[in-house]
Amino acid sequence: MIDRAARAGLAPPGCKKNLLADLTAMIHQTILKPGLLADHLKDPDWVVFDCRFELGDSDAGRRAWTKGHIPGARYAHLEHHLSGPKGNQTGRHPLPVLLDFIQWLESQGVDNHTQVVAYDDQGGAFAARLWWLLRFMGHKAAAVLDGGYTHWLAEGLPVSTFSPKPEAKRFSPSLQSFMLVTDRQAEACLGDPAILFVDARAPERFRGEVEPIDPVAGHIPGAVNLPHPQNLDAEGRFLYPHLLKARFEQKLNGLSPEQVIHYCGSGVTAATNAVAMAAGGLPLGRLYVGSWSQWCSKPGRATAQGPE
Repeated sequence: MIDRAARAGLAPPGCKKNLLADLTAMIHQTILKPGLLADHLKDPDWVVFDCRFELGDSDAGRRAWTKGHIPGARYAHLEHHLSGPKGNQTGRHPLPVLLDFIQWLESQGVDNHTQVVAYDDQGGAFAARLWWLLRFMGHKAAAVLDGGYTHWLAEGLPVSTFSPKPEAKRFSPSLQSFMLVTDRQAEACLGDPAILFVDARAPERFRGEVEPIDPVAGHIPGAVNLPHPQNLDAEGRFLYPHLLKARFEQKLNGLSPEQVIHYCGSGVTAATNAVAMAAGGLPLGRLYVGSWSQWCSKPGRATAQGPE
């Protein structure tokens, strides 16, 4: 491969910089079209993960994967692989134990040169969690499949029921700790005019009119609402980059994208907003992983209801 040859000094004299520049251009870091993935299904340096999941039925995604998936796709379970053990005040989907996550990646054939593609059937709502975790590990060659499994099928692309048996590899993380906001840090940011909390939940949950999961309804005071499904067009594909950029810049109101803290119910779908910001050419901000489920679990903590 180009990167290995260049690093080993095997590239022709004077070509190494060009080859490395080509490699950078080849890395897919945000959204990937189904046709491009189809062209790389047999590429040993590409690994695909099926992240389908249903909050009300934690085994539904695996059953769906068993019935049919993109050829070669491994199954990534939100609660087994992409989340860690829950505590009384951790939020519903805390980060996985990092060593366990790294070992799982290695067992699935992911190393530092792997192009990872994640998909689901809900507009990237769960695939984005894997994408964010990889970025958190310093692995930029990760993308979410545009339109997910739904559009893969609609385009008549191949499906398999074969369970892959990947060869284990070695993955060395480079932790990007600045991407993560802890519960204590989130509380310390409350009321700071230089920080913008962006809530990815549905408007009615943000306003506190309904709350189907958590014990308290409402939102973090001062937050703005950017529901993650609105990153998609009517057909379920991500909006064009300039539209995604405009969507977020309208809410930033002069703040830098780095001043954004994304959150949702449990830190999963908020990652979809991070993907969308990156796809729009903006820095992706930070993620409050505990999100509303952790925030509202602390007695006496400030909450708000109503519109922005």
